[in-house]
This record gives sequence, structure tokens and C-alpha cells, in this order.
Amino acid sequence: METLTTKPAPQSATPPAAIGNEPFMSADDLAAYSARMRAARALKENEGLDRAGKAREELVKQLAEPIAITPEKVNEITQRLLHKLRIAAEQGQKELLVMRFPNLMCSDKGRAINNGEAGWAETLTGRPRQAYEFWRDRLHPAGYGLKAMVVDWPDGMPGDIGFFLTWKGAQA
Repeated sequence: METLTTKPAPQSATPPAAIGNEPFMSADDLAAYSARMRAARALKENEGLDRAGKAREELVKQLAEPIAITPEKVNEITQRLLHKLRIAAEQGQKELLVMRFPNLMCSDKGRAINNGEAGWAETLTGRPRQAYEFWRDRLHPAGYGLKAMVVDWPDGMPGDIGFFLTWKGAQA
């Protein structure tokens, strides 16, 4: 009877190095680990962007629907605004961000506001339009100014628009 001998299975080219009692990962293992981590982060970011995009769509839908302007609603808005204005004045400020909204609430996506064009208010829709009209009819006659400007620039493009109420300081 013949005895068969087998060769031991070949091992990987180099056994993993060890530092103390811990195995040390190879450069290839580290590169693979890094790629897995980048992929996981990208997936998480995309999921976050999806949620943010859906929330933004909901906000645009909500802002597109005008609110009923009743005397009670006007009083509520006025009281909240006066409270915020007093706090800002106590802090020595001369302007207050009173509304921020997606540029999609402008028929030109904020181009006229960004360029400071006359007639920019005509591009407003929905609740931002109502806010402008509230300023024009009630706050402007009381001496308040309104500054509209792009307040963020995602990927270098105009993003949200901000309405700032402005006022002059006391003359000494």
C-alpha cells in the first residue's frame, strides 16, 4: 500500500504583521476599509439629502398656500413681531431677520432679489408675497425698511431668501 503525501496549502504571501499582540492590517486591507467607510458615509449623506429634500418640498407646499388674514391673525403676527423687535432693539441691532424661505417661492428663483432689481417684489408668491404686503401696508408707513437678500449659497447657487426688517437708530 502506498502512502500519499500532501503538500500544505500555500499561505498568503506574507502573514499579517503584529504590533504587540494585535494583528496589523495591510495597506490593501486599510484601503478596502477606507473605501467601505467612504461608501457608508456617502449612503448616509444621500439618505439625509433625501429627507432634507422632502422636507423642503413640504415647506414649499406650505408656503405656497396663503394664510387667511383675519384681524385676529394680524394681531397675533403684530404681537410676536413687536416682541422680537424689542429684543433686537435692546441688543442694539438695527435689523431683524423676520422670514426665510426657499428661492422657489420667487417666480425667478431669487434672481431679481439677488441683483437688486426694481420690482423684485413682483416675483414673490404665496406667504412671502403676503409678508411683503404686510410690510408695505403696515410696517413701511411706520418707518420700517425691508431688505430682501439671498442668505445662503448651496453649491455656489442662490438658495434661501431672507427678509430683514430694518430701522434707523435714534438721532443724537
